[in-house]
Amino acid sequence: MFARLYLRASTDEQDASRARAALEAFANERGLQIISTYIENESGTKLDRPELFRLLKDARPGDVLLIEQVDRLSRLAAPDWQKLRSEIDARQVRIVALDLPTSWMLTNSSDDFTGRMFAAINGMMLDMLAAIARKDYEDRRRRQFEGQAKAKADGRYKGRQENVKRNDGIASMLDKGMSWTQIQNATGASRATIAKIAKRDRVSAE
Repeated sequence: MFARLYLRASTDEQDASRARAALEAFANERGLQIISTYIENESGTKLDRPELFRLLKDARPGDVLLIEQVDRLSRLAAPDWQKLRSEIDARQVRIVALDLPTSWMLTNSSDDFTGRMFAAINGMMLDMLAAIARKDYEDRRRRQFEGQAKAKADGRYKGRQENVKRNDGIASMLDKGMSWTQIQNATGASRATIAKIAKRDRVSAE
């Protein structure tokens, strides 16, 4: 059985490949053959994630999409989660997550009835954990805004600090003519960040 690893982190400062060793160990234990790995730094609240949809486009029916946790796949609002689920189901991709033991059975060969039963159970658990992941995101955002509002009222809020060293490095790579993909691979920055720096440098040069 073939597995495709999906590794995601929300920000450029986080290491999206952090869980790679754990996923590779799980695949080895289960006899899964890893044929590709997809890494991106994008928010799980966004449906527009290029690497995730490249994975789905590359996948064949029966392939395993292997993730560390369900929230790596989705922190989406309900309508977008249903769109993503529909795309996954249409391509007949099996979602297996290290934090969802019911999904582990999808890595085993079984008769048709057993396979359909575990697929149904796993589908319900996926929906539940995706909803929990979304609620957790909304709760954390609410607490963050409350904390920022209090800090602003107290005169202590300074906003998010720029990663100056990394961004200067990206600007230097752009000046040398490196492609955005090469810069992404070297720095882990999102395309949005690279685009922002490229635009800033163009304005400065005018």
